[in-house]
Amino acid sequence: MEKGVKLLKTWSSPFGIRIVWALKVKGVQFEPIDEDLINKSPLLLLYNPVHKKIPVLVNDGKPVVESLVILEYIEETWKQNPLFPEDPLERAAARFWAKFGDDKVMPSIWEAFIKGREEEECAFAPVFENLKFLEEELKGKQFFGGERIGIVDIAFGWLANLVPVFEEIHAVKMIDEERFPLLYAWMQEFSKAPVIADCWPPHEKLVNKFRAIRDQSLLAAAPNA
Repeated sequence: MEKGVKLLKTWSSPFGIRIVWALKVKGVQFEPIDEDLINKSPLLLLYNPVHKKIPVLVNDGKPVVESLVILEYIEETWKQNPLFPEDPLERAAARFWAKFGDDKVMPSIWEAFIKGREEEECAFAPVFENLKFLEEELKGKQFFGGERIGIVDIAFGWLANLVPVFEEIHAVKMIDEERFPLLYAWMQEFSKAPVIADCWPPHEKLVNKFRAIRDQSLLAAAPNA
C-alpha cells in the first residue's frame, strides 16, 4: 500500500484550498497534485469513481472525498491544533455554518456573479441577506472560531479569496467596511495569517479565469440574434 498523504485538487478550487489550509494548520506533510478537470487523471478516476471530482485526500492509499467530509477526517485523524471546538453544541453549530456556506452563501454569490448588469439588483439581494447572518455570527469575535482560526473560518475562507476577484470583475462591492464591518475585518485578519497567506492562488490569474467564465455565461444566456 502506498504510504503518505496526497491531495488531489486544482490551483483555483475553493474546495481544494480549504483542505490545504487545514493540513497546514495541523502541520501535516502532504503531496499536492493539481488535476486537469478537462482531462481527468487515472488517479482521480481511481480514487473518486463516483463523482470524479476534486478534492480527494489520500492517506496511505485510502481516499476521502467531499471537502467538508475531508475536513472532519483531518480533524479526527490528526489531533494537534484542533479545528473544531470541544463542546458538542459548538461543534454542531460549526457544522451548521460550514454547510450554510456551501449550500446558501456560495450559490447565491455565484448566481449574482454570472448575472448581467440589468439583473444585478435582484441577484445581489439574497447575497446580502446571507452575509447578514455571517456578520451577526462574528459579533464579539476575531474569527468564527473565536480567537484563532477554526473549521468555520477554513470553510468560509473562499470569501476572502474569491470575493475580491468577483468585485474586481463585477465592479461592485459585496463586502466592505460600511455594509459588513465585522465580515470585512475578518477577511483582512484571515487573509494575513501566515498559514493562509502562503497558500493564496495568484490574484490576477484568478481574475482572468473567472472573467472568462462570466463572459461565457453571459454569452450563453444572450438571446439569439
